[in-house]
Amino acid sequence: MKNNRLKRIIFFALCCDFGLFAKRLIAPLTNMITDALHIPGGIATSFSLMFLVIAAILMPGGFCSTIMSAAQSVIAFSFGMVGSMGLLAPIGYIVPGFAIDLVLMATAGGALPCADRMALANGIAAASAAFTANCIVFHLRGIVLLLYVCTAFSSGIFCGLLGSKIVQRLAPVFRAEVKYSFKTRKGKEELSI
Repeated sequence: MKNNRLKRIIFFALCCDFGLFAKRLIAPLTNMITDALHIPGGIATSFSLMFLVIAAILMPGGFCSTIMSAAQSVIAFSFGMVGSMGLLAPIGYIVPGFAIDLVLMATAGGALPCADRMALANGIAAASAAFTANCIVFHLRGIVLLLYVCTAFSSGIFCGLLGSKIVQRLAPVFRAEVKYSFKTRKGKEELSI
């Protein structure tokens, strides 16, 4: 039991760190896209949120994405990565994590495949992150706000689908903890408890 708990904590910590530092790595590339659209961002955040969705799918637990996003805000403060939100950065981190948890709870046990659940969770989380950043910092309105939120949502869906491919590769490692179905060359295979 203690070994399993330690494994969960280490995996959650790795996903938090991957999310923060991967965002920094791809930010220059995504900034070229958002600069061309004249919007503040949203694409790098979608990629960052993908790691929270991956952790929530592979090791589900009560509000684990919210807890991980709160941990990310603490890490961001300690490394000076709060960006333009300043002291309100924890809100910008926690709201998307909470959105991930709500979407995954609402779609649990339904007919939606895991890849679609991940895409939806990542898309809504990215859109909520964009909307939160807009409320705190940017104060955009009209078409520009709509473009900003739609860009975040669509890049969130893409990153969620990318995350589902990562989960498909990692699922055998987490065989005892995840219920994930995917197609193989031989047909349908399901990993479950």
